[in-house]
Amino acid sequence: MANNPLPFPKFYDENKADEVYRVPYEIRANQAIEWRTEYSIQAADEDQFRTCLVLIDVQNTFCIPEFELFVGGTSGRGAVEDNQRLSQFMYRNLSQISQITVTMDSHLPIQIFHAAYLVNQNGEHPAPNTMVSVEDVKNGVWRFNPHAAGTLGITAEQGQAHLLYYVEQLAVKGKYQLNIWPYHAMLGGIGHAIVSIIEEAIFFHSIVRTSQPEYILKGENPATEHYSAISPEVVQTVDGKLISSRNNRLLEKLKEFDRVVIAGQAKSHCVAATVGDLLEDILKEDPRLAEKVYLLDDCASSVVIPGVIDFSPQAEAAYTKFEAAGMKRITSDYVF
Repeated sequence: MANNPLPFPKFYDENKADEVYRVPYEIRANQAIEWRTEYSIQAADEDQFRTCLVLIDVQNTFCIPEFELFVGGTSGRGAVEDNQRLSQFMYRNLSQISQITVTMDSHLPIQIFHAAYLVNQNGEHPAPNTMVSVEDVKNGVWRFNPHAAGTLGITAEQGQAHLLYYVEQLAVKGKYQLNIWPYHAMLGGIGHAIVSIIEEAIFFHSIVRTSQPEYILKGENPATEHYSAISPEVVQTVDGKLISSRNNRLLEKLKEFDRVVIAGQAKSHCVAATVGDLLEDILKEDPRLAEKVYLLDDCASSVVIPGVIDFSPQAEAAYTKFEAAGMKRITSDYVF
């Protein structure tokens, strides 16, 4: 049976979902202590039934309209509306969420999906959202930038060989074609930070429930994309060397917790990829574990570039598959 939803704290303002602001930690901490007392909320270590909320890449770079890779979805305001609903879900269910785990897309300027990594025969970099195919690399339309070799600790020949191998591996595995994304989620930059309205809710939850949030960085390796928080898109180089090891932490959480709730951005890319890898491991270990996973359907939007591409159908196909495997699709008004 569901518990009664908690009210929103007095400081909460859903209209700030599209803003970057400083969270007044000391004030919020004192309010959290008062909140805990007023509503008789127990510490997380006393939970008999334990729930982990997993937030995928709810960062300014994806969630604030004027930032680099704002996920507008079909409405044009997708991530903003998602975070209004997500923050409300977090406050309503604060007494039932035992821990919050947050993944963070984390990038450097020279990576295989950023323009600085590639050049054409004139030494020009590709424009944002350029799609790079196997044929493009084979025909020299796009090639590895030889000036990047030294800073990456490789030779120009190794860089070119890896680029070709990489796009070939994407094609063989049926993954998204290599897309040159705008520079985004830059480590140390404001775009990398968790969007303020969610960071505030995470902090408030942490103090109320005496529960340390966990942050998982992904995507720093220049040789691969890393949509999923569990596994990179390509795990080895052309000569068989490991690019980035698989992170099994989310699978371990599935074992530790009685329920895992997942939301974030973008539904069509990092969320779907993470849940897909999670399901793959579940099916190998115990298909019944899928029943522990709850997908917050209205707290994630797909990548939509008006007039260019809409990944919503791919996201829906993925979520349909997840649901068929036993995962539950819920909306933000759900109360545990």
